[in-house]
Amino acid sequence: MGEERGQASVELVAALPALLLAALVALQLLAAGYALTLADGAAEAGALALASGGSAGEAARDALPGWAADDVAVSVAGGRVTVRLRPPSPFAAVAARLEATGEAAARPAR
Repeated sequence: MGEERGQASVELVAALPALLLAALVALQLLAAGYALTLADGAAEAGALALASGGSAGEAARDALPGWAADDVAVSVAGGRVTVRLRPPSPFAAVAARLEATGEAAARPAR
């Protein structure tokens, strides 16, 4: 029995990297889901502005939080507003692959 002393500590140290990786993946997936929700809301805000005669791009950008200013692309074609948003990530390649797209359409104001 004396030989088993410290076994729990060794197991914890061995499992810690796997636990940290699982936490990082879970947080990244949550950030991707949040980015999708934000992109949908911004596209809808842009479409509503377009329908009322305002600037769809400006309204879509105003609907996003400050951290998203450098990670968003807004395009307007006819009555369709498309918002592409990269989620926050410590790895740029991961953020690019998890890019969220939101679309909304409205008739332009006459």
